Amino acid sequence: MLRSDTLFGKRENNTPNPPLSTTNSSSVLSNTSGANNAFNKNTTSSTFNGSQQQVAGSNEVGSKLIVGPNIKLKGVEITDCDTLVVEGFVEATMDSRVIQIAKEGSFKGSAGIDIAEIHGEFDGDLTVRQKLVIYATGKVSGKIRYGNLVIEEGGQLSGDVQVGTGSASSPPKVAVAKSV
Repeated sequence: MLRSDTLFGKRENNTPNPPLSTTNSSSVLSNTSGANNAFNKNTTSSTFNGSQQQVAGSNEVGSKLIVGPNIKLKGVEITDCDTLVVEGFVEATMDSRVIQIAKEGSFKGSAGIDIAEIHGEFDGDLTVRQKLVIYATGKVSGKIRYGNLVIEEGGQLSGDVQVGTGSASSPPKVAVAKSV
C-alpha cells in the first residue's frame, strides 16, 4: 500500500526498499556482459536517428527534456533546457540550444534554437541561429529564420521563410541532401 508521505513528502533514509524479486541480484549482474550492463558508464546506445555511438555517462553536459510518444505538453514556456527531444506533442515557447523532433513528434509554438533536427512536424515561429536540418519525413511551416539550411529529399518547408537570424554573422549556407 502506498503512503502519501512517501509520494509528496520526504522519504525516510532508514527505510529499505523492498526487493524486486527473490532471485539473487549479484548472480544476475554477474551474468550480464560489461558492454550491456545498464550501470556501466561507457555503454553503446542508439542515437536519435538510429545510428550507434559511444556515450560516456560522465561527459554528458547540459539538461535534456524528452517528451515521449503519446505525451502531450501544452501551454508551457520551456526554459533552461539545452536539448528538447519531441516524440509526442508539444505546444510551447522555448529558447534552447538543440531541438530534435522525431518522426511521430510535433511541435507547435515559438522556438529560438541553435540547432534544429526535424523528422516530424514543426508549426509556428522558428529561429535557428546555426543549422536547420529537415529530414525526408520532416515538415516545417510558419515563420522560419535560419543560419544554415539542409533539406533532405522529401522534406517540406513552407511559410514565411528568410535566410538569416538578424545577427551579423557569416553568410548563410543552403544544402539539399538526396536520400540514399
